[in-house]
Amino acid sequence: MHKTQGNFFLRKKVVLFFLLVSFLFPINSQAQCAMCRAALNSEGNKTKAAAVNDGIVYLMVIPYLLVGGIGYAVYRMRKNKK
Repeated sequence: MHKTQGNFFLRKKVVLFFLLVSFLFPINSQAQCAMCRAALNSEGNKTKAAAVNDGIVYLMVIPYLLVGGIGYAVYRMRKNKK
C-alpha cells in the first residue's frame, strides 16, 4: 500500500470518528439569540413571532440561491468550453 493511500484512510477514519462523536453527544443549545427570545417570550406577540420566523427563512434561502447561481454559472462555462 502506498503512503498516500494510508494517509487517506487515516483521515477518513478520523473524520468518521468526529462525525460519530458529534452525533452521539449533541450539545444542547438555545435556537434563538437572547434578543429574539426576549422579544418573543412576552404574550400577544403573534405578529412579531411570525416576522422573526419569516426573517429566518429569508436569511436561510439567500445562501442557497447564491451557491445555486454560482454552480449554474460554472456549469454553463464548462458546457460552453466543450
